[in-house]
Amino acid sequence: MSITIKTGAEIDAMRVAGRLASEVLDYLTPFVKPGVTTEELDRLAHDYMVNVQGTIPAPLNYAPGGHKPYPKSICTSINHQVCHGIPNDRPLKDGDIVNIDITVIKDGWHGDTSRMFICGNGSIAAKRLCAFTYDAMWKGIAKVKPGARLGDIGHTIQTFAENNGFSVVREFCGHGIGRKFHEEPQVLHYGRPGTLEELKPGMIFTIEPMINAGKKDIKSLGDGWTIVTKDRSLSAQWEHTVLVTETGYEVLTLSAGSPPIPDFVTAPQTTSA
Repeated sequence: MSITIKTGAEIDAMRVAGRLASEVLDYLTPFVKPGVTTEELDRLAHDYMVNVQGTIPAPLNYAPGGHKPYPKSICTSINHQVCHGIPNDRPLKDGDIVNIDITVIKDGWHGDTSRMFICGNGSIAAKRLCAFTYDAMWKGIAKVKPGARLGDIGHTIQTFAENNGFSVVREFCGHGIGRKFHEEPQVLHYGRPGTLEELKPGMIFTIEPMINAGKKDIKSLGDGWTIVTKDRSLSAQWEHTVLVTETGYEVLTLSAGSPPIPDFVTAPQTTSA
């Protein structure tokens, strides 16, 4: 496995890309409400990335092996959609939950992050799933430090989710990121502590658990991209891009509008200006 260790200058470039990705979500936040279509959110995001930020939307025409090119600039996954939902002309309804996944390319470097949004008045169950999934991501992030193992991250997320009655999607995982959208290593959101690759300063990867209210089983829709829960239960996901530092970690995808960091997070962290 070839995991790239980023240099100081490369880390600085990744800080910029990460912050810009998060700022797209800041920009979209007031528009995410009942009646808006995900296609309109995609148009807003595309225009903001290209014309305001001078970034490139990484998902647009992205075509990994075996996939037809992705047709939009963002991913919007609603309710029982797990990931890679394609924006369309269906208006969001009161109570819908939606994950918006943003990846920008700035000066050749990728910034990748996603957030959950609740449209209007969400159910207690929907709010609980979104909140616990957010905490699950941060539980994993807090395990990041030199000498830790990728299995420590996955075990922590899995244990927290399952102890609260949720299930963890197995087929999709976090990933290394840099000049490429997806690099080594794979970052599983389940597993055993003390296993898999050792974390070293300069590694950058995403932590992005997909948590289901029902069973963990998923299936792919006919569009070749959208993934849904088999039992049609709600699914939630949050994502940050994380740097392993000399003493712990730095979250690269924080911005002025990022949701508050949970109180239980005590590991070292910094935000870039």
